[in-house]
Amino acid sequence: MSGLIGKKIGMTSIFDDNGKNVPCTVIEAGPCIVTQVRTEEVDGYEAIQLGFDDATEKSATKADLGHAKKAGTSVKRKVVEFKGFDEEYKLGDAITVEHFAEGEFVDVAGTSKGKGFQGVVKRHGFGGVGQATHGQHNRLRAPGSIGAASYPARVFKGMKMAGRMGGDTIKVQNLRVLKVVAEKNLLVVKGCVPGHKNAYVIIRK
Repeated sequence: MSGLIGKKIGMTSIFDDNGKNVPCTVIEAGPCIVTQVRTEEVDGYEAIQLGFDDATEKSATKADLGHAKKAGTSVKRKVVEFKGFDEEYKLGDAITVEHFAEGEFVDVAGTSKGKGFQGVVKRHGFGGVGQATHGQHNRLRAPGSIGAASYPARVFKGMKMAGRMGGDTIKVQNLRVLKVVAEKNLLVVKGCVPGHKNAYVIIRK
């Protein structure tokens, strides 16, 4: 699947041709620089490596500096490999948001917002005292009973309990491209995508 690396700008809404208010997400997609070309002969598969968002040389390692110098570009903060490009690219080529067209569907993957250690009501949607799930009696947000009887006398793996929430890689599929603003490198997709503002996302089609 070919695609681009982008940065989530934020959410807004636009009106479609029927006057319906459609929620959407604005993504700064590209321009991405080809930093490496994988070939069947050398690497055993075909793909291209794209870099996005310039980093300072001070924060880069010598390996990163040499890698970027070979491609004739600056060091990039985010580097991802993509397969399935129809066109052939060489080192240093730039791929812009014009790779996408209005009306087509894309998949967007990113890291969801980290929410820290959360209880079962927020993390798993337990009902609390109102629905008295898992045998609880008078404790509003407690998980209630988690074990079995004297047999098997243990808690089963995978039991829904309190724990760390968020910070996972999430992919949202089949988001329709509403607008492509080429002069500003912006991509507007219908619906929401994972991550906080300015978080990196990977857009594939």
